[in-house]
This record gives sequence, C-alpha cells and structure tokens, in this order.
Amino acid sequence: MSAVIDIQGVEKTYKRRIKALRGVDLCVGEGEIFGLLGPNGAGKSTLVKIMMTVISPSKCSGTVLGSKIGSKEALRQIGYLPEHHRFPPYLTGRQVLEHFGAMSGIKRTQRKAKASELLELVGMGSWHKDKLGSYSKGMRQRVGLAQALMNDPKLVVLDEPTDGVDPSGRRDIRNILTHLKDEGRTIFLNSHLLSELEMVCDRVAIMVHGLVRTQGTIDELTADQGGFAIKASAPIDPSLISQISSQPNMPKLHEGKDPAGLNFQTDNAEAVQPAIDMLRKQGVVIESAGFKRPSLEDLFMQVVDTNNGDKPGAISGAKGSKGANS
Repeated sequence: MSAVIDIQGVEKTYKRRIKALRGVDLCVGEGEIFGLLGPNGAGKSTLVKIMMTVISPSKCSGTVLGSKIGSKEALRQIGYLPEHHRFPPYLTGRQVLEHFGAMSGIKRTQRKAKASELLELVGMGSWHKDKLGSYSKGMRQRVGLAQALMNDPKLVVLDEPTDGVDPSGRRDIRNILTHLKDEGRTIFLNSHLLSELEMVCDRVAIMVHGLVRTQGTIDELTADQGGFAIKASAPIDPSLISQISSQPNMPKLHEGKDPAGLNFQTDNAEAVQPAIDMLRKQGVVIESAGFKRPSLEDLFMQVVDTNNGDKPGAISGAKGSKGANS
C-alpha cells in the first residue's frame, strides 16, 4: 500500500520561543481512514495547517500525494475542512458549494450537478436554498464536509468534522466517511472524539506535546494489553490476588488501576478458571468475565499519562512567550 502522507521531522516554532511541533513523523496509507488524536495543545491542528500550507513549518521533509508539501498539483487533489471554518452567512448552502466549485475550476454545469449530489449526500438537500445564517452548527458542519468534496479529492483532510454535530449527525458522517473510503479515497481525521475515531478509523496516531508517540491499528497498539478480564462487585483483597498470582500455571496479570478487576495476559478462559474458583470460594461476587481489549480511550490515557512529564517549555532564553493552539 503506497503512502498518501509520508512526512518526517516536522517542526514548528512560534516566534522562536514555543515549539508546537518537535519532529513529527507520520505515514498514512492509500485508501485508509486515519485518525490523529491528542490532548489540547498537542499540535494536531498545527500539523494539519502545515500540510495544507495555511502556516509554514520551521522544518519539514516528506510528501503528500507523492509531492512535496505545498505542491499546487497535490493541493488540487485535497479536500479540506478546517476547524472553526467560517462561511458567509448570507450565502445559501448551494451557493457555498458552487463558490468552492468555481474556485476549483469546475465548469458551471458540472458544479451545479455536483452541488446537488453532495447536498443530498450530507443530508442537506432540503435546505439548499436557505442561508447559512439560519443553519445550526451541525448543519454548517455538513455543508463544510460537502464543500471539502467538491473538487473530487483523492485525500480528504477533516479537522474536527463532528464538532457541534448531534449523535444522529455523527452517525451520518461516519457512514459518509465509510462511503468515501469505499470509493478509494484517503481520509485524514483530526478529532478529540475518541469513540468516533474508534468506530471508523483503520489506524490512528496519538500526539502529545508536539510529538507522535505511537501510531498503528488499535489492535496493533493494544496487542500486548488485551486479556481475560474478571470484574468483581467490590475491591478484591490484595492478599487474595497474591494467592491467585502464585498458583501453578496461572497466567500473568496485567498491572491495573481497578481494585475490583483482574486482567490476565491470556485469551484462554480455561486457564483462569482456578482464579474464578478461588474468588467464589472467598465469597467474591463476579459481575463479568471475558476477553477484553483496551479501548481507544484506555490507550489514549495510557500514552498521555506516560508522556506527561515530557512537556516542553519555552526555548532557553525566551521571555514572555505564549503557547500556540493545538
């Protein structure tokens, strides 16, 4: 699978003081939905703006769609929905799409047909004559997604696409993204809604303090953390846990913060039956038992907690500097 985004060593320093990005390496394969996540201030939106040439990097190498970042030919093949986008409120939904179609060089008859098609795709066909000033935030997001598709892009870059969208709308957008993937497009998502990313993304990258700390499929990133989990109704006596751990042929336990839970490093239910027997013998009420893989939220918090001490400050000698947004 060829790389649509393949960038290395991306750095961004604001006013020679604050390092927003400290050497980001990222690879996104063709035809996949890729999620970029991280806490506020991690540098996610800064990275997206660099890829879209909204801001210039302090240092960067690599390619987007096979061309150097900033290539006009590559930019023509990218659809972009920025975070906090602003469309003129006096325009209708159709006028917004036709305006962006004209900017992309699409002929008038083609852009009218394309606008109608995309408005239906995002569920805004019935409001195409209404002005954006009368739209809700979720409706404006739908129109924003539609405009990102007007130029029939190979790569779609979406910065917080479900911001302000209700659960029903988020489901519709997930379905649209899956449809775009089926058409062979590559989707790059920047979002803080972990549950949304987990449902739709093929791979993810987690950024903390201006660096990508991990990237891959969720299965790959949690491969050594899944296991057979037992959940009790109350905290389990530590001495009982020690007894269970010391039993012959007992699978090892993952370290965990839940005092009422045991997570064994195995997917073999039979191997943990002696542990269940010991718990029941001691009167422990078991609420659930079964194989459990860490969620994306679990993985996210683990990566953030592990790298929290690596927070960069202002560059040595800087005074009165202010941080950049994420």
